[in-house]
Amino acid sequence: MTLVKKNVETVAGKLDKLLKLSHKALRIPNGRQWEAEEFMDKKRIGLVIKNDAKAEKKAEELKANLGDKCVVIDVQNSQSSDIPDDLLCMVVLGGDGTFLSVARFIENRDIPLMGVKFGEVGFLAETTEDNLSAAINTVLEGNYVIKKRSRLDIKVFRDKELIIDVDVLNDAVINKSALSRLASCAVYIDSAYLTTYRADGLIMATPTGSTAYSLAAGGPVVHPAVPSIILTPICPFTLTNRPLIIPDSTNIEIHLEGSPEDMILTLDGQEGFEMDPGDKIFIKKSRNDIKMITFEDQSYFKILKTRLKWSGGRS
Repeated sequence: MTLVKKNVETVAGKLDKLLKLSHKALRIPNGRQWEAEEFMDKKRIGLVIKNDAKAEKKAEELKANLGDKCVVIDVQNSQSSDIPDDLLCMVVLGGDGTFLSVARFIENRDIPLMGVKFGEVGFLAETTEDNLSAAINTVLEGNYVIKKRSRLDIKVFRDKELIIDVDVLNDAVINKSALSRLASCAVYIDSAYLTTYRADGLIMATPTGSTAYSLAAGGPVVHPAVPSIILTPICPFTLTNRPLIIPDSTNIEIHLEGSPEDMILTLDGQEGFEMDPGDKIFIKKSRNDIKMITFEDQSYFKILKTRLKWSGGRS
């Protein structure tokens, strides 16, 4: 009887531990809190500063308050390999353009980013300059979550040679020059021919990029959690060529045959490449997501309606 009692107590103890672990797991939504804890052994914060008087002034205040807990990262004159290994995150003092340049700069480094709004719109910003000090303290205390944003893997081949291989957070845009005739973009989805867009250009966007150039061109707003890629033609010649949302498991191939010679491929609005009519562009979801710091009380839809200045009464 004693042996049976001991076995019962052992099993009960193990069940109790499992229940505690399961309750703990339930408190971690999609592993996001665990990801925040993963970075808490790293204590320094990297600062990226836009060339702007207000951003530079705020950066000086932060450096005075944080001391050796922060380090300035010069993304213009360094490489991703130069980023210190002990960074908790990188705080971007600037607009969306600055944030996109930092996202490209870190490449596949596993470093969370937090945007601070100094620009005009700031869809990628998590906080404003007025609330920055409180946000930094919250991050240092570990009271934040990390949300992943998908990127697109863009490859361009010319005469079977790979000439471009980059990831973009917002979009890749095929544009014609101001006086060119219409671009001709033949699109293949998983090797199956879809259509040929005859338009001023074609935008391939992530859900994050759906509120950028794609939105201005008449594309849909897509929540960042929706696994998708958006194709948005720019002023299409055929009115039935409408924006298209496809699964992010799709492989896209674009041929430029019949397009004018002065075509440009723009990546996240940061860098442009001259294209030849024989070039082939391949787009798919990148394996390298961007990790963005956010706070529990921030709602995507609240940010969306604030940035787009939506109004109206409640139903």
